[in-house]
Amino acid sequence: MSLNAIQWLLMLGLSGLMFALSPWAKSANDFFRGSRNEKEPSLFMLTGSLVISWLFAKSITNAADLGQQFGLVGTVAYAAYYCSFFVAAYIIYALRTKGGFKSIHHFLETRYGRGALFLFSLIIAFRLMNEIWSNSIVIGQYFGPQGSREYYLAILVFTVLTLAYTMKGGFRSSLFTDMLQMMLFVVLLVFVLSFVLPSAPGGVKTLVSSGSWKLDQGVNLLLVAFLQSISYPFHDPVMTDRGFISEPVKARKAFLAAGFIGIACILLFGFVGILGKVNGLGTPVVAEVSKLFGTSMMLAINLIMLASAASTIDSTFASSTKLVHLDILKGRNLNVGSGRITMAILALLGTLPVFFNPAVLSATTISGTMVLGLAPVFIFWYIDAPKISFYLAVGSGLLAGICLVFFPLPSTWLLSKGKYADLLTMNVWGTLIAFAGFLVPYYILKRKV
Repeated sequence: MSLNAIQWLLMLGLSGLMFALSPWAKSANDFFRGSRNEKEPSLFMLTGSLVISWLFAKSITNAADLGQQFGLVGTVAYAAYYCSFFVAAYIIYALRTKGGFKSIHHFLETRYGRGALFLFSLIIAFRLMNEIWSNSIVIGQYFGPQGSREYYLAILVFTVLTLAYTMKGGFRSSLFTDMLQMMLFVVLLVFVLSFVLPSAPGGVKTLVSSGSWKLDQGVNLLLVAFLQSISYPFHDPVMTDRGFISEPVKARKAFLAAGFIGIACILLFGFVGILGKVNGLGTPVVAEVSKLFGTSMMLAINLIMLASAASTIDSTFASSTKLVHLDILKGRNLNVGSGRITMAILALLGTLPVFFNPAVLSATTISGTMVLGLAPVFIFWYIDAPKISFYLAVGSGLLAGICLVFFPLPSTWLLSKGKYADLLTMNVWGTLIAFAGFLVPYYILKRKV
C-alpha cells in the first residue's frame, strides 16, 4: 500500500472515530454552550480543549518553520503568542467577577453599544474563516503539491469530515473530541521527539544553542508576539468562548494551565524545525525531517497535523454558531438545526480562500496586527470610556493591518533591521496610536465633567 493511500486511511479513520465517539446534542444548551445534560465541562476537559484548539496545524508548522529559519529563537518567538492565555485568564476573570459580564459581546454592547458589537463580530468572523483555510491547507500539503488535484481534494474531504462530526454535537462535540485529540497529540509528540532529540549532531545541546538572539535573527518576531499577545486573544472566540462556560475560578485555572502546556508543546515541536536547520534540510521542513526517519515518523507527523487541524476547525465551527445565534441574534428561535446550517455556511466561506493560495504565517501576523486596538479596550475594561474611544482604538489597529499589507514602510522608518522589521515597526506604532486613541478622549471627557 502506498504512503498516500495510508494517509487517506488515517484521515478517514480518525474522522470516523471522532464521529462515532462524538455525543449527539440533546438540547440547544449542549449544542451552543458545550454543557453535558446541563452540566459544565470539567477542568481537565476545558484545559485540554484550550490547548489543542490553539495547537493549530498551522501553528506547529509555523513553529517548525521558524525553528529552521532562526533556530531556538524562532521557536521561542512563536511560543510567545501563547502568553495570550495568561492575559485572557485575568481579563476574562475580571470581566465575569468584577464586571458581571456574561460574554465578550455582552461587555462590548453594554459599554460601547450595538455598533461596537457588530464591528467586533465582523472582525472575529474574519478570524473564524481564517482558521478554516489556514489549517486545512496545511493538511492538503501532505497529500499533494500546492495547487494539485490531490491537494484540493484532501482539503475538501478533510473539511467536510470535520464538519460532519461537529454538526453532530456542536460545542459539546468540539470539547469532547478536543480532549481525545489532545491525548493523541501528546503521545505522538513524545514519539516524534524520541527520534528527533537523540539524532541531533552534538545532542540536545546543539539544538538548544542554535540561532542568535539578535533583532534580525528572530527577536523582531519575538517582540511582535509579546505586543500582539495583549490583544490577540480577544479576537479569537475559540479561546474566549471557553472562558465563559464554567465557573470563573475553574476557567482561570484552565487558561493558566493551557498557557504553560501550550508553550511547552510549541517549543518541543519546534525542535523538528531546528533539527532541519542543523542538518541543512530544505522546505517544507517538517516533511523533510520526517523523511529522515522513514514511514513511521511520516505517519506520526501526519496524524499530529490531522488531529491539531481537526481540533481547531471543529472549535471554529462551534464558535461560529455561538457568535451568530447567541451573541448577535441573542438566542432568538434558538435550535440545533439552525446551528448546523450556520456551520455549513462557514465551512463554505472559510474554504474559498484556499483557491487563492494564501500564506499560512500571514494568517497570524496580519490578523494580529489588525486587532491591536482591542488591547486598550480590554486592559482598561473598568473605565467608563466614551464610545469614540472604542472606534478610534479598533480603527487604529485595522488601519495598521491594512497599511502592513498594501503600503510597505520606507526603510528609514523601520525601528530595526532584518526580517519582520516592518512588522515590528507597524506593531509598535499601531499599539501606541491605539492606546492614545482610546485614552485621550476619555481624559478629555473626564476633564470636562
